[in-house]
Amino acid sequence: MLAQDFQDWELIVADDGSSDTTAEIVKDFSTQSGRGIYLSSRQNRGVSHARNQAARSARGEWLAFLDSDDEWLPHKLSTQIKLAEHYPLIHSEEIWHRHGVRVNATKKYAKSGGSIFERCVDVCCISPSTTLIRRDLFFALGGFREDFPVCEDYDLWLKVCAAHEVGYIPEALIVRHGGHADQLSMTYKAMDYFRAKALVPFLSDERVNRDYVAKSLARKCEILLKGYEKHSNFANYVEVEDWLRKARTALHTAHSTADRRPRSESSFSL
Repeated sequence: MLAQDFQDWELIVADDGSSDTTAEIVKDFSTQSGRGIYLSSRQNRGVSHARNQAARSARGEWLAFLDSDDEWLPHKLSTQIKLAEHYPLIHSEEIWHRHGVRVNATKKYAKSGGSIFERCVDVCCISPSTTLIRRDLFFALGGFREDFPVCEDYDLWLKVCAAHEVGYIPEALIVRHGGHADQLSMTYKAMDYFRAKALVPFLSDERVNRDYVAKSLARKCEILLKGYEKHSNFANYVEVEDWLRKARTALHTAHSTADRRPRSESSFSL
C-alpha cells in the first residue's frame, strides 16, 4: 500500500478486534505521515463490518480494499484510475501464493470484464483486494452484507454486475497469500448456503437471466440438502428447501411461458 506510485489517497485501517500489535504500528505510521486513520473495535464483528466502517470514514470518490493477507503491487492504483471514467468498478488479475508457493488459478476462476453477471453467478470471480469501486455505488447497494460471515463479496459483485459493466485489467496488480488455517474460506464448510441466499432475490430481477439464476440456485440447494442429510445437520434445511422450491417454480414458469409462445410455420413447394 505505502509503495504506490499513485499518491492521491488516504489510508484507513479497520481493526476487527485483533490481538496483535496492529494498533501500535498504525499509530506510529499515522504520527509520522499524517495519512492513517485507525478504527479500532473491541469485538470481532466480521470482515463486512470492518470494511463498511472504514468506507463510511472515507472522504474520497473511490474505494479500494486491501485485506491483511494480500499485497498491492506498486502500480495498482495508477493503472486502475485510468479506467475510472468508464466503469463504476474496476478489477484485475492477481498472483496467488499458497503456503508461500506461487500457484496458477484454474480456468474456472478466470477473470474478465464487461457484462459478467452470469460469470459471477457461477463463481466469485472478483477478488476484493483487486477492486476499485465508486463510493456512491458501494453505499447505494448497501455495502458488504454484515449478516454474511463469508461470501459477502459474492453478494456485492452480483448486485454490481446485475446493473453495470465492469472494467478489467488483464495484468496482475495484487498478490494474494492463501492457505492459512484462519482464512474464512477454510473455516466455513457450507459456503454455498450464503451464495444461494445471495441468489434468491435475483429470481425476480428482470435485469438478469432469471432462468440461469434459477438453475444455479437449484443446483446449489440440491447439493446443500444432500450435505445436510449426510451429516444430520438440519439447521438451515427448511430454508434451503424453500429456496429450492422457488427456483423450481421459476424454472417451470419460464418453460411454460416459452411453450405458449406462437411458433411460425414454413411451407415448401416443389
